[in-house]
Amino acid sequence: MRFNAAVASALVSSATLMGYAHAEEAEKNPDATSVVEKPTFTPTTLKAPFLEQFTDDWESRWTPSHAKKDDSQTEEDWAYVGEWSVEEPTVFKGIDGDKGLVVKNPAAHHAISAKFPKKIDNKGKALVVQYEVKPQNSLVCGGAYLKLLQENKKLHAEEFSNATPYVIMFGPDKCGATNKVHFIFRHKNPKTGEYEEKHLKAPPAARTNKVTSLYTLIVRPDQSFQILIDGEAVKNGTLLEDFNPPVNPEKEIDDPKDKKPDDWVDDVKIPDPEATKPEDWDEEAPYEIVDEEATKPEDWLEEEPTSIPDPEAEKPEDWDDEEDGDWIPHCSQP
Repeated sequence: MRFNAAVASALVSSATLMGYAHAEEAEKNPDATSVVEKPTFTPTTLKAPFLEQFTDDWESRWTPSHAKKDDSQTEEDWAYVGEWSVEEPTVFKGIDGDKGLVVKNPAAHHAISAKFPKKIDNKGKALVVQYEVKPQNSLVCGGAYLKLLQENKKLHAEEFSNATPYVIMFGPDKCGATNKVHFIFRHKNPKTGEYEEKHLKAPPAARTNKVTSLYTLIVRPDQSFQILIDGEAVKNGTLLEDFNPPVNPEKEIDDPKDKKPDDWVDDVKIPDPEATKPEDWDEEAPYEIVDEEATKPEDWLEEEPTSIPDPEAEKPEDWDDEEDGDWIPHCSQP
């Protein structure tokens, strides 16, 4: 399976989760900071189709979105009004001068995108998507995931939204009981030409503490994939077997035109018309007989009742002693 992508994006659905460093400052320990000398950030010399370290010229590559949700009755509620900034961390700072992209407004929708220098085609090669997430005030309710957008010359970065077509969506998302690392890809049906989202089944949990976590997705030419967090593999599988709905349709499906025959018998078992009764068959024989080889256990109590009061039973609220009798719950003798 080949993925073509032309735009990298960061889509944050609710900014209560990440960044907005001004909202809460970490307690600083002057003794601890005076003991450990922090290293200084130096830009890497590594090469990649797209590599971002948020150096001083980052605004020339990244464009915030100001899109609005078309079908929203309250347009302002769904507008991407969240502001972005590039700052050093305020919590657990590890490297002087090391900066990251920070969402600045709590309870607001944030979206930002950057264009790849050229279209990425991973035919015959592994595709690796990797980035760091640092929830400075813990991840409470929202998504900090990336999207690799589908090539679209008509796309305006200012209009990037949750409705913008993408190829891959990857990254942490948490709200309430939901806590997972998304991996979703859009697959084009070769017959209908329509795209359909394929969601990873049983996705791994996201890490929601205040330290930096490195999220890595690897998609290989043999259709296998791997998700790592901080270099540790947390999910392995294949694109063809571990997504819902599946990429390949079932080998057999229900025939929508099929009808039950009029003479169809629903009974699982029926009398065998060819069976004959054995000559030694005894109609009067009991279904069970005494086991002659059985021995009574040494701790067997002859006088014990077959049932005992049930200590866990609770009297129903609508129980009426006059109509229903005395409430005497019992259970089988263990």
